[in-house]
Amino acid sequence: MVKRGPYGKGEAKRREILRVALEVFAEEGYRGTSLRKVAARCDLSLPGLMHYFASKEDLLTQVLRARDEENGRLWNEYEGPDPHLEIVRAGARAAGLIELFVSMAAAGSDPEHPAHVFFAERYPRVRGQIREFLARQARNGVIESTIPPERLAALVLAVADGIQLQWLNDRSVDMEQALEDLLELIAPPRPE
Repeated sequence: MVKRGPYGKGEAKRREILRVALEVFAEEGYRGTSLRKVAARCDLSLPGLMHYFASKEDLLTQVLRARDEENGRLWNEYEGPDPHLEIVRAGARAAGLIELFVSMAAAGSDPEHPAHVFFAERYPRVRGQIREFLARQARNGVIESTIPPERLAALVLAVADGIQLQWLNDRSVDMEQALEDLLELIAPPRPE
């Protein structure tokens, strides 16, 4: 059901702001992005933009939430052998969102920070998605490991997040290759 009236318009504008902010952060980076630019692209003033969010940190957290929703759609729609690699590839094309993610993940460790709840909910959810994927791969005989899927999921997520941090500091680091290497350790190629 489509919401009508002022509330529906406000929700539509909020979605537009998040879509534009995702684009701007992906194009220009976390440090290079001005919220004034996001506001201008949405035909708003900065105070007008902030009307839709509790704070700048809330807006940034909602941008990450929107990015995760996009990744979730990619996860569910991807037909290849490993959706993780496609998500890493997409991330590498949006360096600014990686910068935002890493910065907000560190800040979100503070229970008082607006991103704290997002990350506290995100990590168990993402580990669960990865665990289900790995369990399915183990049932299908693709993965050969004595490590239970829930522990493997924590390792995959640690590598994915850690390689992003390394890449931010050294763009020669190959994020995709690191994840491929880890997956090869637990799912070695089968002889033909």
